[in-house]
Amino acid sequence: MNPINKIEQEKIFAVLRNQNPAETQEIIKAITDGGIKIVEIVIETPEMVKVLEKITKQDDRPMIMAGGIITQRQAQIVINSGADVVVSPVFQMNLVRLCKSEKTPLIMTATTPNEAYSAWKANTQLIKISPVNPMGGSEYIEDLLRPMKFLNIIAAGSIKIDDIPAYLKAGAKAVGLGRALYKDAAYSEITKIAQQAYNKAQGI
Repeated sequence: MNPINKIEQEKIFAVLRNQNPAETQEIIKAITDGGIKIVEIVIETPEMVKVLEKITKQDDRPMIMAGGIITQRQAQIVINSGADVVVSPVFQMNLVRLCKSEKTPLIMTATTPNEAYSAWKANTQLIKISPVNPMGGSEYIEDLLRPMKFLNIIAAGSIKIDDIPAYLKAGAKAVGLGRALYKDAAYSEITKIAQQAYNKAQGI
């Protein structure tokens, strides 16, 4: 399945920012055991690139989005390492061109209506609104989409599990959860939290 279609189908993804390779892999396993099938790993160090390579070589693995990508060089590295999707915190036409040539989906991040519209004009298939909570939460998504219903938006940034339905109802195609899934939680707890979040997204 096309990665973009999979994101829209699953309606939920995890966002993981962690500098410990072993811990990162354990958290990802706990999250996927809870039913969440898409994980965005924020790539900040060479060690995280190695984690990306290791996970993407596994047979039964989640779909991996490589986050925090700003430069073409970073994008090329994560694409070569097996990333299914590149996620940038900024709008960069250089990344658009590179990902198009590599046939790898690119998700660009926006906060303002102008940024979101510019990303859409660049043929970005999904636009990530982040950090969405400080911008007004699900109501901001609703306000953003009211005049621009053609935008395909995913939301992330300090979202709580109980708020997942509100974001989806507001028009977000999917919701990204970060620390709400794993902060200060044992691995067994993370699996339970992920299951709850997945069920919320699926309307169960």
